[in-house]
Amino acid sequence: MNSKQHAHACFTQEHYRELDIRYEPEHRAIWCYLRPTSRPCCTPELLAELEHFHRAIEHRTKLDAETAERDRLCFLVVASRVPGVFSLGGDLSLFLKLIRAREREGLFRYAKSCIDLLHVSYHLPITTIALVQGDAFGGGFEGALTSRVIIAERQAKMGLPEILFNLFPGMGAYSLLARRLDPARAERLILSGRMYSAEELYEMGVVDVLAENDQGEEAVHAYMKKYMRASNGYDAIHKVRQIYHPISYDELMRIVTIWVDAALQLNERDLRIMERISRAQEKLTVFRPTAVVKQLA
Repeated sequence: MNSKQHAHACFTQEHYRELDIRYEPEHRAIWCYLRPTSRPCCTPELLAELEHFHRAIEHRTKLDAETAERDRLCFLVVASRVPGVFSLGGDLSLFLKLIRAREREGLFRYAKSCIDLLHVSYHLPITTIALVQGDAFGGGFEGALTSRVIIAERQAKMGLPEILFNLFPGMGAYSLLARRLDPARAERLILSGRMYSAEELYEMGVVDVLAENDQGEEAVHAYMKKYMRASNGYDAIHKVRQIYHPISYDELMRIVTIWVDAALQLNERDLRIMERISRAQEKLTVFRPTAVVKQLA
């Protein structure tokens, strides 16, 4: 094993049930594919493995900096192994169970695990890329927004349907969208409850690179090559962005507290709508909020 392979063996040898990890030495990139064993959403099991993985990345990058490692890790790419789906969002079946049981602590524990992951991912000192080749709803969209760069294929759709069951996305969506856009446009997107095409989000400035269908990985490699030609400038711009628009853990925690309180205020009608979306998650069905809106009309 050469030094480059040895430096990152800990990621490829680690056994994950919910993730598929591979190291790409020519680009000094770790690819993390979501491979949920139950439902294509953010289950507690998936969140736990993602946080463990991101903590390992955080530790590795710190060692690289301390030892001035020449072959330091440069990129982390998050994608999905589920055809047509990036992630269908929060674990709604768990939410329903906890809300109906009035288990505030359980809701808070789940939400905290989400923002713990967001916080460590957002502050990694490498270029993080979300490759969205399918649908990313709710928490799945929030997860993509955590990355520095979003590369999406034209077939992908993203959105935040929480307002349809009288809630809001409380695990980072507002903070992340308000910094990519502005508060007014972020609120408009959140309150619309609709799904947006990758092309629409590219025109808005949410998606950074629009790729043709089935060309997402090629688009990631093209971006990496472009980045490496001017990495000093790219890194500096990212540092400036974090100074201009920092996201503190306290901000995320305060929003999570509002989300938990709001979730516990949902009535049975709201929960029945959440239940419909939850059943769609169970069937790996692509959820279309417009269909639900028509049913409610």
